[in-house]
Amino acid sequence: MTIKVGINGFGRIGRMAFRAIAKDFPGIEVVGINDLLEPDYLAYMLKYDSVHGNFPGDVAVDGSNMVVNGKNIRLTAERDPANLKWDEIGADLVIECTGFFLTEETCRKHIDAGAKKVVQSAPSKDATPMFVYGVNHNDYNGQAIVSAASCTTNCLAPVAKVLNDKWGIKRGLMTTVHAATATQKTVDGPSMKDWRGGRGILENIIPSSTGAAKAVGKVLPELNGKLTGMAFRVPTSDVSVVDLTVELNSGASYDDICAAMKAASESGDLAGVLDYTEEKVVSTDFRGRGTPSIFDAGAGIMLDDTFVKVVSWYDNEYGYTCNMLRMVEHVA
Repeated sequence: MTIKVGINGFGRIGRMAFRAIAKDFPGIEVVGINDLLEPDYLAYMLKYDSVHGNFPGDVAVDGSNMVVNGKNIRLTAERDPANLKWDEIGADLVIECTGFFLTEETCRKHIDAGAKKVVQSAPSKDATPMFVYGVNHNDYNGQAIVSAASCTTNCLAPVAKVLNDKWGIKRGLMTTVHAATATQKTVDGPSMKDWRGGRGILENIIPSSTGAAKAVGKVLPELNGKLTGMAFRVPTSDVSVVDLTVELNSGASYDDICAAMKAASESGDLAGVLDYTEEKVVSTDFRGRGTPSIFDAGAGIMLDDTFVKVVSWYDNEYGYTCNMLRMVEHVA
């Protein structure tokens, strides 16, 4: 049965969700898009993308509909989700991509408007449960509103799970070297809450905070309080990398760790979620990759048998979005 979804917010992740559904998720159909921008401009942004290229299909606007490959998709411009009347277009589930409605209370408005389920494309700001498909999706128990966590948590959690399941993690620090996003400025400008964040991304590597490592404790409760981390925002347009340094409870060789990552990538819940490479790769080699975490066997190092640094890549746009859509399929 086809899963009919609405997308609220047609920014980077909203458009990536549309592209990924069209390319890799034939069991999902987009029936509605809500965004405050003009219909013609929404169509333009879907059709042309500076990072991922042109949309491989026909895109047009007909009145209040976007027409993609001959199929009509309702367009609305409502500020309040309660007014979206999802039931009128048969939307089973809403993918919440605005970044504004990240609590159960605010997402409940989508349910009131006729949707049955909501998946948030960002970490929740309350007790709404967070899931990373492949890591804890089997804990899903029918909740109407869930979070798919962040792109960085989707990269980190699979790697942390393998390490913790095999050897136990005593404690760890994560750094993500993260591509620029819409929050960065092209030239220096005001940023009152984060002064460094207001500096121009084209000229700088910018230290930043991230809750991605701590959020792993919400996905894997046994790691709660054992991980924290920070980010460097760098002047690249897409693809980021997690650097995780951990102290293990029991000893392992680096070859043992690589073998465990490879095995996890080939079978079980993490197959298709965690990937593995021994190639001499760099960041652009992962653009458009649909797996949210790609373990780089050649990039890690070890000081002794309990102190190791592992490295995993992720397309913070497309890879994350694909794993979120796997969660959408599971929830629906």
